[in-house]
Amino acid sequence: MDDAASGSSSSPRPLRVVIFPWLAFGHLHPYLELAERLALRGHHVSFVSTPRNLARLPPVRPAAAPRVDLVALPLPRVDGLPDGAESTNSVPGDKFHLLFEAFDGMAEPFAEFLGAACANEKKRPDWIIIDSFHHWAAAAAAEHKVPCAMLQATAAVLTMEEQPAAVPRYEWEAKSRVLSNHGAQAMSVAQLDAFTREKCTIAAMRSCVEWEGDAFTLAASILGKPLVPLGLLPPSPDGGRGASMNRDHATVQWLDAQPASSVVYVALGSEVPLSAEQVHELALGLELAGTRFLWALRKPSGVTDDEDILPPGFKDRTQNQGLVTMGWVPQISILAHGAVGAFLTHCGRNSLIEGLLFGHPLIMLPIIGDQGANARLMAGKKVGLQVPRDDNDGSFDRHGVASTVRAVMLEEEQRGVFLPNARNMQKVVADKELHERYIDEFVQHLRSYATDGWQPRTG
Repeated sequence: MDDAASGSSSSPRPLRVVIFPWLAFGHLHPYLELAERLALRGHHVSFVSTPRNLARLPPVRPAAAPRVDLVALPLPRVDGLPDGAESTNSVPGDKFHLLFEAFDGMAEPFAEFLGAACANEKKRPDWIIIDSFHHWAAAAAAEHKVPCAMLQATAAVLTMEEQPAAVPRYEWEAKSRVLSNHGAQAMSVAQLDAFTREKCTIAAMRSCVEWEGDAFTLAASILGKPLVPLGLLPPSPDGGRGASMNRDHATVQWLDAQPASSVVYVALGSEVPLSAEQVHELALGLELAGTRFLWALRKPSGVTDDEDILPPGFKDRTQNQGLVTMGWVPQISILAHGAVGAFLTHCGRNSLIEGLLFGHPLIMLPIIGDQGANARLMAGKKVGLQVPRDDNDGSFDRHGVASTVRAVMLEEEQRGVFLPNARNMQKVVADKELHERYIDEFVQHLRSYATDGWQPRTG
């Protein structure tokens, strides 16, 4: 760890850092991990979000808690946004523009928070770390002469534009729709990203060369800003917060009764649910594959009657083959279980890191955002297979699901490739020394960086 926590009189004073992630739990969770790792090094972190989001986060680890302040700022009410919705997890895809509009309304309370912090020399931040859509937070930081670091998307996403032939049509079209969404400031997502980056001093990325290889190097050249790797911020293998406490959870008990490496764990995230038709095809594909499965299923979009969620008779036919649950599941505990032999995932960054932390081959079914790029990155590393999709509309069917599951789980020749490669990636993800070193180097970068005559405070 860096020398801020060593306690020696010659050590530089601890930094004060503000971290303000985007309102999505795929961002909130890893950057709370960053906040904890900075706090464990003796630095003080103000972690900013909305009240409901902060309440839904896991408790800060006791050793870090004294140096992490959770700062709740109000999310303004916007007509049409569901009551209580403060994250992408609670907002239908067709209403994301309303979340952006509400988010823009946080500019004033954030400016007030930052102004008050900067007025007190003992609390004045040394750095502000923000996500891609926080252009007004970057502007407030510049006004108070506090340097800003931008949390940047994955290298695989940034370099996707460099290889358009490798990207299926349905993914390009979905990306175009997302980029055209507008918030209250009438700016596209791409413009928000560009304006935020312009006001920031450096970019930081939850990645590293060991994970993304040449893509990381290329991303640095695309950004036009110094790009500092944070490492992968992996959770500890026990979840860091007592995964053993989940031994009595129904899913873990069900796994206890299954043979070793026999179960496909299926989880496609909580941000964007599948349609009812897609859920049915996935269900019938799992049934056709014949392998055991544990499915953490989110209710499909547009379905009101629970009886319509799964195909007729599916639960009866598969009662000795699999378990479907629609409640919260302890994902780390499940992935750590010896009965799990593969992970059917949407390829969100958090899920990939958690799956490979335990060396599981992947069955990949990306849905939105960076997931397609992440899946191609993992396919290139031969740690698993993507479910076949129609290039034009992204549809998949039960036969493609079944054949992919069988290839990863049952076909010895292919599994004999995927499993060793997944174990090699496990060595990267689980390398605690590597990822701690990246955080130490990030801290040193924050201490030493200077541009246009500005320097971090040293006293």
